[in-house]
Amino acid sequence: MNASAVTSDLSELVSSAADSFARAATPADLENAKALFLGKAGRVTELMKGLGALSIDEKKSRGAAINQAKQAIEAALGARRQALADAELARQLQAEALDVTLPGRQRGGGGLHPISLAWERIEQIFGSMGFDVADGPEIESDWFNFTALNNPPNHPARSMQDTFYVDLKDEQGQAYCLRTHTSPMQIRHATAHAKKHAEALARGEMSEIRVIAPGRTYRVDNDATHSPMFHQVEGLWLGENVSFKDLKVTYLNFCKAFFETDELILRFRPSYFPFTEPSAEIDIQFQSGLLAGRWLEVSGSGQVHPQVVRNMGLDPERFIGFAFGSGIDRLAMLRYGVNDLRLFFEGDIRFLSQFR
Repeated sequence: MNASAVTSDLSELVSSAADSFARAATPADLENAKALFLGKAGRVTELMKGLGALSIDEKKSRGAAINQAKQAIEAALGARRQALADAELARQLQAEALDVTLPGRQRGGGGLHPISLAWERIEQIFGSMGFDVADGPEIESDWFNFTALNNPPNHPARSMQDTFYVDLKDEQGQAYCLRTHTSPMQIRHATAHAKKHAEALARGEMSEIRVIAPGRTYRVDNDATHSPMFHQVEGLWLGENVSFKDLKVTYLNFCKAFFETDELILRFRPSYFPFTEPSAEIDIQFQSGLLAGRWLEVSGSGQVHPQVVRNMGLDPERFIGFAFGSGIDRLAMLRYGVNDLRLFFEGDIRFLSQFR
């Protein structure tokens, strides 16, 4: 075969390959078409195998022509591969179109929960008055939650209808429960520091107990103003000459600082609590604002019962004073003007974001 015929055959081979590649609609079709021309049994490979029967001069000229044709076929193959890839990318971009004219989504700033804000504020205010902060377990024994606080065995608070009990028993066989108040910390804190108080008394000195115990508490209750889980702050001040006057001054100063107003007054109503005697409910009345003129209950209080002082390992003839228990959730509701306690615990970002 002369040189012009060889050139014509190779040109037709290149054109045939290019047409075959152009008809390939998918990458798989293109690979099949490639095999017909560049595969182990492809037409170009067969041409290369045929060079063995030619003379040296013919091998050089024919081999160069075949290589040139192979390069042209490979170029056509690469171009079609790129075209198919571009088409696939365009399809994906169309399917996943992003409207860049929309405003971007920003990560919102976080903030403390309103109950946490109230809790921190309470600790700061009482801290400025010299009160320590105590913490204790939320699962309490019968002794700390009831008996040591002068709650008799038949007290309604021990009822399954009022208290969450857990499947545990203490050394006396009494059931553990989720604490119904943070008052057990009165006993825990005092007994933990009993040695220090005894040593002070031995030196003829008086060692006061001044502590608050904020924390989560649990009771079987649930409505707009009650939750099965709620937050309470217990306060205790025992000393040699601590009286109701100190209770009134302490709690009035706390309320003025917490609500950031001097325009409120306190009222003590006689009440009953087994761990204090005498006992009183504390009400406050704002003199201005939306709640002006209404009496609002905010705390229970009283002089610590002598038996409770004994259960602390202290002498009730030397240690006298007061205790109070306030609902942190209740205080937060009044401070922030919230009329439904459940809003605090529903996790609604629209509500919670107001307190950031």
